[in-house]
Amino acid sequence: MTIRTISEDDRTLGHITARKALLDTATMARRGLLKFKHTPQQLLDVIAVPVVFTVMFANIFGGAIAGTVDAYLPVLIPGVLVNIVITSTVVVGVQLRVDIDKGVFDRFVSLPISRIAPLSGSLVAAIVRYVIAIAITLAVGLAMGYHPASALGTMAAVALVVYAAFSLSWVFAFIGVLMSKASSIQGISALTLTTIGFMSNAFVPPESMPDWMRTIAEVNPISHLVSAVRSLANEGQADMHIVWSLLGSTLVIAVIAPLTVRTYLRRL
Repeated sequence: MTIRTISEDDRTLGHITARKALLDTATMARRGLLKFKHTPQQLLDVIAVPVVFTVMFANIFGGAIAGTVDAYLPVLIPGVLVNIVITSTVVVGVQLRVDIDKGVFDRFVSLPISRIAPLSGSLVAAIVRYVIAIAITLAVGLAMGYHPASALGTMAAVALVVYAAFSLSWVFAFIGVLMSKASSIQGISALTLTTIGFMSNAFVPPESMPDWMRTIAEVNPISHLVSAVRSLANEGQADMHIVWSLLGSTLVIAVIAPLTVRTYLRRL
């Protein structure tokens, strides 16, 4: 039996391949960002919606739930922030499906680039959308009187939300590869995420819900993420909600990312 050892040339080739994949991913991510520049309406959901949701919910629910708008903002801002960012992950699957249907990815295959770069590039570009949504939400909240207790905790909360959104992006990338119509992805996914988002502790306390809905809200991953953001930003403290959010996001990436890549490469 011959035992093959990894030679120095093998290692060098592996490093070159990995470096090329990273460079190609950066190129594809830049392409995604240029699409935002040329069609800024694609950013409407992460620019206008945070403003509308924050102002509207604060004035509708603030007095009823917390007594005043100012008292409600520490509850509302993390809830809006998480829901807007999580909902915007649908765009990854939609744009991926549109590019596949238009034959864009077929042209990419003919180019001397890494085969995974178009997929990974779109996921990296989407992170900019999440950061914009977070920045707009926090800016509106600060303008209305929201005051986070900890700058460091707020930055940690932002990082946690971006990581959670990145993990969910893999789910919609997988859906985008599997489904045949972009409209189907957008309709079904947006409805599902909106329902899950409202059936959480994002906007109202679960204690005010019917028993069956309260049970769902308490185990809802969105509720854990919102609670983690509130703990970090409002109190500057870490709790078990952060652990659950990190574990859940990591598990999604570990399971869905390889499945998405495998399915994507088979369909090229």
